[in-house]
Amino acid sequence: MVQAEAVKVKPSEIDPIDMTDPALYSGDRWQEPFRQLRQHAPIQWVPESHFGPHWSVSTYKPIVHMEALPKLFSSSFEYGGINIALDAFRHLEGEVRRPAFIALDPPDHTLRRRTVAPSFGPSEVAEMAAEVRERTAAVLDALPIGEAFDWVEKVSIELTTGMLAKLFDFPWEERAKLTRWSDLGADIELQRTSDGLAVRNSALAEMGAAFADLWKQRVVNPGKDLISVMIQSDAMDHMDDDEFAGNIILLIVGGNDTTRNTMSGFAYGLEQYPEQRRKLETNPELIPNAVQEIIRWQTPLAHMRRTVAEDTDMFGPEMRRGDKIAMWYLSANRDEDVFDDGEAIQLDRPNARRHLSFGYGVHRCVGARVAELQLVVLLEEMAKRRLRVNVLEEPTRVHACFVHGYKSMPVELSRY
Repeated sequence: MVQAEAVKVKPSEIDPIDMTDPALYSGDRWQEPFRQLRQHAPIQWVPESHFGPHWSVSTYKPIVHMEALPKLFSSSFEYGGINIALDAFRHLEGEVRRPAFIALDPPDHTLRRRTVAPSFGPSEVAEMAAEVRERTAAVLDALPIGEAFDWVEKVSIELTTGMLAKLFDFPWEERAKLTRWSDLGADIELQRTSDGLAVRNSALAEMGAAFADLWKQRVVNPGKDLISVMIQSDAMDHMDDDEFAGNIILLIVGGNDTTRNTMSGFAYGLEQYPEQRRKLETNPELIPNAVQEIIRWQTPLAHMRRTVAEDTDMFGPEMRRGDKIAMWYLSANRDEDVFDDGEAIQLDRPNARRHLSFGYGVHRCVGARVAELQLVVLLEEMAKRRLRVNVLEEPTRVHACFVHGYKSMPVELSRY
């Protein structure tokens, strides 16, 4: 059994709470249960849940420790991967495993990550800035003032899908497919039934065929896009079909769902905190920090999953080899010991950048700089036009415990 210096947590003082219940998220009712867990059961064994038995980790410091020990707390697809659903329904007909580099442990993870990481480096992101700004300006200028529209569809999806199309050099007129594939690839509720799996597998087979065609084109005529980068890499040029599809899903979901749902979180969150919205409108120099705070407050991926690779009691409770762990970023980003009044948006929060929304350690989101660029530019272009988003009614939210986001949000724009 592994024993090491780490954060010891108190034993659970309350009955198990199943935070994998999708209704908590579609109904926006997850805040109080997580507060109870942080206070009374920071690490809790949940013997029965929507996705089977697992450890539920709801506070900041244990999650950081787990993320820093990838050999002990594994991300490998061989053990179940990076979300809590991936091994819960292996018995279902049609279950297909698509490994991606995020679902690998070092050193394999390191080699594949190094392939794509340069595409998201500081100089590469700087080169994207002008085009991102031009595209953002065009989207905003096409929006009506004083008329209702869906912010998710017209802004969040349009901007993030456009960025994905550019990163992959994907046919621009077909870019809506990227959104559909991303939604189905990240929908863990579809994995609960054979029918759902069939829908998901059909869509991802379509995606795999489309990207296989792009692969063939780039072999002959390579560019600077992500497909060309993979082709030219010793670590990724020999992927089988399932690994190739898994990595494409990862890059699409990572580049789409996270940024898109934070853009929607910006609109919804500032409606809930009008005094913070006014502060931003009168102090646009707050925008870089405001982006970090909104990323923290929204937390576009509610959890990441790890699997215990060796028996350990470093946190107090005995975790056994093979145990599944849900690391709840959504709760950790509200941990009262780290973020004062973490339920609230504070755009000048001094430690907003400490959020875990992009993960921590070796698996920290490789595209974080691109996400931050898109969000900063959106807020800057809104400020230039003195545009305010007014939410007209409660949004329709994603019914799942993985992607924490919005399906639709009726709004109208006004000027301040």
